[in-house]
Amino acid sequence: MSLPEPSPLIKATGTQELDVKGQILTAGPMSVELDNGNLRYIRLNGVEVLRVVAFLVRDENWGTYAPVLRDLSVQQHADRFVVSYKATCQRGAQTLDYEARIEGHADGSLNFRGVATPKTDFLTARTGFVVLHPLEGVVDKPLKVEHVDGTVTDSRFPAHVNPDCPFRNVRALSHEALPGVWLRCEMLGDAFEMEDHRNWTDASFKTYVRPLSRPWPYTLPAGEAVEQSIRLSLTGTLPKPASTGAKPTSPRVSLGAVTSQRMPPVGLGMPAEEAPHALAKATLLKGLAPRFLVCHFDPRQHHGQALLKQYAQLSAQLHAPVTLEVVVQSLEGFAQELMKVASDCKAVGLAPDHVSVCPVGHLKSVLPGGTYPPAPDLEALYAAARKAFPAAALGGGMFSFFTELNRKRPPAQALDFITNTTCPIVHAADDRSVMETLEALPWQIQTAKHFSGGKPHHVGPSGIGARDNPHGATFADNPHNGRVCLAKMDPRQRGLFSAAWTLGYVATLVAAGVAHISMAAPTGPLGVMYRRDEHQAQPWFDDLPAGAAAHTVYPVYHTLASLNCASGHPLLAVTNSHPQHISTLAWKAPDGHRLLMANLTSETCHIDLQGFHQGATVGRLNAHSFVQATTNPQHFRQVSEWLSPLNSLELSAYEVVCVFQPGG
Repeated sequence: MSLPEPSPLIKATGTQELDVKGQILTAGPMSVELDNGNLRYIRLNGVEVLRVVAFLVRDENWGTYAPVLRDLSVQQHADRFVVSYKATCQRGAQTLDYEARIEGHADGSLNFRGVATPKTDFLTARTGFVVLHPLEGVVDKPLKVEHVDGTVTDSRFPAHVNPDCPFRNVRALSHEALPGVWLRCEMLGDAFEMEDHRNWTDASFKTYVRPLSRPWPYTLPAGEAVEQSIRLSLTGTLPKPASTGAKPTSPRVSLGAVTSQRMPPVGLGMPAEEAPHALAKATLLKGLAPRFLVCHFDPRQHHGQALLKQYAQLSAQLHAPVTLEVVVQSLEGFAQELMKVASDCKAVGLAPDHVSVCPVGHLKSVLPGGTYPPAPDLEALYAAARKAFPAAALGGGMFSFFTELNRKRPPAQALDFITNTTCPIVHAADDRSVMETLEALPWQIQTAKHFSGGKPHHVGPSGIGARDNPHGATFADNPHNGRVCLAKMDPRQRGLFSAAWTLGYVATLVAAGVAHISMAAPTGPLGVMYRRDEHQAQPWFDDLPAGAAAHTVYPVYHTLASLNCASGHPLLAVTNSHPQHISTLAWKAPDGHRLLMANLTSETCHIDLQGFHQGATVGRLNAHSFVQATTNPQHFRQVSEWLSPLNSLELSAYEVVCVFQPGG
């Protein structure tokens, strides 16, 4: 039966919403990208020196408004540029207008002014400027901090991910952007402070307006204007720019020798509400072959024996051990509470290999300097958990983000492993920002090793959508399949985008030495398999005939199935000249070498390959194979072509390929 062909956008990102790149503006040695009124990728002589300068409005749950711009004027002159516009942020009865003007000059200076005027009383967690410094060339580098009181401190950007605010009461920051050239970023209108954005997997250090020590959310009174400015200036002599006529080099990928590292197990998240749907699709899940299931148990949600029985059934059918996440509700009776969970597990035949526990009081984020809600003494809690589950490895940490793990570091000596999850759409949800979050992961793992004494680290379950929102009361709504910060449902989970991002995520964590990695969920907003949702439209998938829909999977299913095939095998060294563009993971199997590659960009990428002169088979997961891959769970592993010699490959947007070279 012939199936309809989805649009290119649905194939790539699961949504018809465009992710439009901004306009490039230049002034002398400076180039910037104007993106919906804000600036990205501020470069000097082609070198990125700031990632973002943006005027943002955030709601009371830290969701970011998408402003409606009007009266936009963009003037590009020979030696400068000028941008001006008006914008409106509105939700319900609340409305805020703001005006902005941006001027860039040939001497490398820039001024970005914003004036916000609420038309009504306006509830916000933050309204004003943020400045993002990139990680490359910045981490652990010297920094001059000018404070509001006029004092100057010589310091450094943090090396390990800082759980607190490294710098407060900031007026200006200066760092060496290029050899001998210092960039000064002055911030006017209020006191600013810095947070280490790597806590949330953002690839930046963020300096933002309004100290978090002040109450939030707060109300901007109607009619009272708020004015702020960001000013950039340079000191020193810029070197001559590199030749602009040079042709960009293609990424080069080559296989190396067998390493001593083996592929860690990759598991699947198992939200309680998806357990019945997972059981109904157990046959499809067997094809995925997850190496373990992370099963969530929360007494506040009336979880009990019935749910534990479903987990036991899934574990038995999939031959997948269980990591049981237990939310502990009691402050004093936690030992009895844990014994009850253990007794219920025994009653239904569930014997978890791993158990991780987290008190209710640690589920929500607490700002630096804040007071955590009451919680049991962690060492006493962990001792009780060991007594209740003596045969299981014991973990602790957070069921939310690394931020919370870093701010509330558990006594690692009492644990067998530490745990946290991540979400790439906490602060920004455009495609490039999501892929850029991969840059921050190694720093998180390095920091965790530092404060835990090298304890094994379990990360996940993670997907593109938010598994949890520890910062607010609920998730952000996403009824129109958009790119929305802190939404539980992100349409890219259904597209090729997720297949590529997931390979990048797992490959990055593997390289960093993570012991266990869990991803996504069987079905639902974070799922790898399609099921109809009466509350959320899923373009193209919802129009499939019932017979096809019953065994339909998302592209990410194939990525995870391939990664699960690698479990336990020795990894191969891979040289990759453009890791920001291409993700790679290779291993030695009994029948030969396998290399997974993903294009992390929306552009076609030509890759020079080394080490495959005798030829190899290539399986492709791309726009051309999308329909076959989503409606045939075996397609990616069954359909391939022999190429000899194999010296290069062209990967389309978010394409994933598996290269197999036979031999022992």
